[in-house]
Amino acid sequence: MRRNGKSGQILLIAAFIIASLLLSAQLYILEVGKISGDTNSEALNDFMLDVKLGSRHVIIGSLANISNGGAESILEQNLQEWVDFIGSQYLQGKSTMNFALEETAPYSSGTWLSWGVNGSGVSSAYAEFVHSLDGREANVDLTYSVNITTTLVISSVNQGLNETTRQVDATINILNEAYPALAEQITVYYRVSGTWLIADSASGYRLQSYGNGTYVASFIAVAPLIDEVSVHAIDCRGIYVQANATSTEI
Repeated sequence: MRRNGKSGQILLIAAFIIASLLLSAQLYILEVGKISGDTNSEALNDFMLDVKLGSRHVIIGSLANISNGGAESILEQNLQEWVDFIGSQYLQGKSTMNFALEETAPYSSGTWLSWGVNGSGVSSAYAEFVHSLDGREANVDLTYSVNITTTLVISSVNQGLNETTRQVDATINILNEAYPALAEQITVYYRVSGTWLIADSASGYRLQSYGNGTYVASFIAVAPLIDEVSVHAIDCRGIYVQANATSTEI
């Protein structure tokens, strides 16, 4: 039950556009400063911070692509394009940027997708950067890491209404870098006798948001027993994550 990568690719293109606009604005400021004679290390620092923000956008777009079904190799490809782009933008000196994808477990080639059955799911991307800028007025070096992680935590309970139907409730929490975050889309499935069914309007499906990254999904299942619940979510950055959990009878 994995999505295709088309929506992730659109988000990735948007990430490059946002990053390019940020740099274009900062380069304009640098050029104006050069003409007026006010270019200094502070302006160079601002430029590098915009590059850092752009790196973050590229990783978010790449993870959105990968988690929605794209190839994991897209992260390295996109970051290499970003590095090449950065090297060609600054014309008042030399801009050198390198990156390294995280390889320490549980990461492989900078990505970690864990959509388990223990009530927790993770979609994450991690890379480290070294950026050196040798300008006419100053030299600036910046080393930083970017870790983008969307986490989904779920739990579920169910109780019998009669011999053939059960009330099912699922508590859902979305986190971005360990902070509560909102979801763009949440879909709930439940498993009965080995078959996955979707919780929809026909089953009285309701989703309540508490505005802090916590949601409660409720529905009626026509089944004597509920085996498992699966939640598939997309956060507001377009990153997909899913998690399964046993639904406890109460």
